[in-house]
Amino acid sequence: MKIERILCCATSAIALMYSSGALAQATTAPQTADTPAEQAGIEPAGAEAGDDGREIIVTGSRIRRDGFDQPTPTTVLGDVELRQGARANIQQVLNDQPQFRATVTPQVSNGNTSTGTAPVDLRGLGINRTLTLVNGRRFVGDNNLNFVPTGLIEQVQVVTGGASAAWGSGAVAGVVNLILKDDLQGVTVGAQSGISSRGDGMRYGFDASFGTKFAGGNGHFMIGGEYLKDEGIFDRNSRRNLGSAGIVRVNPTSLTDLSTRLTRDVNYGNISRDGLITTGVLAGQNFGSDGVLRPFRGGTPLGAGAFPGQMIGGADGVGLYDDVSASTPFDRLNIYGRASYDLGGATIWVDGTYGRSTSNARFLTDFIVPPLTISATNPFLSAAVRNQLAAAGETSFTLGRMFSDVLSMRFNTKRENWEGAFGINGDLGKFKYRAHYSHGEIHENERLENSRIDANFTNALDAVSSGGKIVCAINADAITTNDDPACRPLNPFGRYNASAEAVDYVTGTQQQLTTTKLDSVAAEIQGDLFSLWAGPVTLVVGGEARWSSISSTRNADAVAGIFSLPVYTSDLKGSFNVKEAFTEVSFPVIDAEGVAKVELNGAARYSDYSNSGGIWSWKAGGTARLFNDLLLRVTRSRDIRSPDINELFSVRNINVGALVDQDSAGRVAIPGYNATPQAVTTYSGGNPDLVPEVSKGWTAGITYSPSFFRGFSLAVDYYDVNINGAITTLTASSLTLACSKGNTAACNSIIRNPTTQTVETVFSNSQNIASFSTRGVDIEASYVLPLSRVSSSMGGTLRMRALATYIDSFIFDTGVTRVDSAGSVGDATANGVPKWRGTLGLTYQDNIVGFDARVRYVDGGLYNRALTTLVNNKIASRTYLDLGAQFKVMDRFTLFGNVNNVFDAPPPITTAGNPHYDIVGTYFTAGVRVKF
Repeated sequence: MKIERILCCATSAIALMYSSGALAQATTAPQTADTPAEQAGIEPAGAEAGDDGREIIVTGSRIRRDGFDQPTPTTVLGDVELRQGARANIQQVLNDQPQFRATVTPQVSNGNTSTGTAPVDLRGLGINRTLTLVNGRRFVGDNNLNFVPTGLIEQVQVVTGGASAAWGSGAVAGVVNLILKDDLQGVTVGAQSGISSRGDGMRYGFDASFGTKFAGGNGHFMIGGEYLKDEGIFDRNSRRNLGSAGIVRVNPTSLTDLSTRLTRDVNYGNISRDGLITTGVLAGQNFGSDGVLRPFRGGTPLGAGAFPGQMIGGADGVGLYDDVSASTPFDRLNIYGRASYDLGGATIWVDGTYGRSTSNARFLTDFIVPPLTISATNPFLSAAVRNQLAAAGETSFTLGRMFSDVLSMRFNTKRENWEGAFGINGDLGKFKYRAHYSHGEIHENERLENSRIDANFTNALDAVSSGGKIVCAINADAITTNDDPACRPLNPFGRYNASAEAVDYVTGTQQQLTTTKLDSVAAEIQGDLFSLWAGPVTLVVGGEARWSSISSTRNADAVAGIFSLPVYTSDLKGSFNVKEAFTEVSFPVIDAEGVAKVELNGAARYSDYSNSGGIWSWKAGGTARLFNDLLLRVTRSRDIRSPDINELFSVRNINVGALVDQDSAGRVAIPGYNATPQAVTTYSGGNPDLVPEVSKGWTAGITYSPSFFRGFSLAVDYYDVNINGAITTLTASSLTLACSKGNTAACNSIIRNPTTQTVETVFSNSQNIASFSTRGVDIEASYVLPLSRVSSSMGGTLRMRALATYIDSFIFDTGVTRVDSAGSVGDATANGVPKWRGTLGLTYQDNIVGFDARVRYVDGGLYNRALTTLVNNKIASRTYLDLGAQFKVMDRFTLFGNVNNVFDAPPPITTAGNPHYDIVGTYFTAGVRVKF
């Protein structure tokens, strides 16, 4: 469908929509004192100060002016969005909005080391391309929103367009600015608890805050904190479509029928939890937990042979994800304090934050344990089994087992964030200024417990009888040179039969300790330089500097490389700094009252990175308001993302080995050329020579607030983002293929012999070799209706709001492959995004009660458009209904409740965790808040 047709249809397709507690819009028309928004107590977006004189940060622009309409689309999420769904953190609140992709969540990141983090991903362009701010400042949390106290957030401003000129690196997809409350008065205490309709997923939390004025009202102090614990959901099979699904051949033995099917309950066909014998006279026998053999209860085999790699079903079947949580548990603690003092013309402030997030969850059972060769005389076998093997003349057999009791790994992590800042905001005549300094640190302790120690596991499996005891074979002979006194024999037959000593011997802990630091200083001044025929020319100038560093170390066992499934493979240490200068100007062109008001806006930033040098980012745009009701806007921007410390400084690894040169055209006839050299030096890991990614973006849209339909606003914005020099990694052979297709950056990563043209060295570490491009349409509409308009006897306010995003294309080009993943919505599809997402809500609120109803829509599509042989490639759309209510009792007590996914809509068949669809099901939350 063409973008033009969507723009045309969108304005006629949207009817009554919903507004938040802070009416979203830098997109809204200027409002008069009798507008519904003000009658309902809603602050017009873009206002410079609230009724209490507090400054309102406008994220879409550095310029703050009463009623200023920004050229960059900005959506504001207020009280209603923050409370809807009773989400566990602000990340999950944002993931409900259609502009975001839930790339890393407790339901998606189970089984990997991002568990316990809470980043957001605007447009699906990657969490490192979304800049997150707190009160307009960068914070050391670097997009981990578990460090931000949800209960203290006043509002969230989301800039859905490139904003590097205003805010610096990382704002390629946009900016999320979390604005915290700073005027608390009195004491507020709250508690809440939640549980799923299946009796799992228990969650509970507490919060408290205190605020007071001092020094005759010139000073203000506040402190608040919250604790939340989410116990997670352990049993994947308690949810429909969440078992060990997989893509399998429809006719696995056919040489011509290559069709495949996404199927539930796909298990291994050659292993079991207790141990399956796959060779010899006892083939097909399965050990019970008591060590006694019985026939293996298998399913439908997929492939040739008695024990193929896969089967469907089977009572004794086990799949890779059977022991992975459906939703990983986590808890978080946040404390925020702030003190400010009005000096008269200037306000000084200081604040401090502490955040802690922990997670202790099942990771994966070691899935790379090979088929085991077991001696027929293993003393852990019963006498009857040993006799059967001896009678058949067999000296050994092959055992396939998933050691879910012995080798079930756990990921245990603790992340702590400390940050302090101080600053000043003030006036110098007609100029306003602000400055701040902050220092923050994150300390991470990651442990992968119960990891298999390869050599010890081999030793422990080789058990023999000696002196009437079962011992490790390497210890049976006193003169053996490689004996290990610590070795304890491991019983591999049946679950829970291994001794605790043996388990301790064959497993260990991989650990990594990481410290990240960020120092930041910034200052800016804004004022009207002079006035023209259409109004004042406003200028902002400022500077910023940041110093970032990271240091990570591993425990001795991880350094020694003793684990069969190593996760922490290198230490890391590095730092860089950046110094920046920026400016922004608004230039009024036309101000014909009631007819047209046209303003131009431009911004530029020069960033000087210590590792890569200087680079410019800029933005140019404008707005045209016609007849007070219609606003047209457009921006063009050049945005950047600098490489992060991991991409720059992770330890470089060297490998010497064979390579297949896929760029041999024109070289075959060269004397000495070899297309398959056997001793190519390949470097992987970090790359200190990386340069910032560069993005070019367009946004163009309209907002409409008709004077004849008071309280209604509509915004439709088109966006087009193209990122060049995106950082990614390719294998050495893939780099040669990319070079053959004309990728200059890939060619520069390959060093050939100048005479023979044979590849000698390849840099397959992080490289600026890929590109992203995406385009689509954002739609937002809202309506606010004080019911007193309908009847003077009616009280309260009705608010309606809709947000929708259409993604026309989403292309990732590595130089080797070029994939458009818009409309690919399978859980395993890299960069997959639905074509359409939207929310539609209705809220009623008066002085006593409030009711919320929200519909979330996620479009269907293909599991993966690249899988042309998949016969059930289509996934249907999902619609979710959420309901909430709040009741005020005795003016101090507020009771609230919420039900998410009321009709328990199931997810599509999912192999791991889907970022687009709800896998939890119906979920209930209730709580109370008391204010003194």
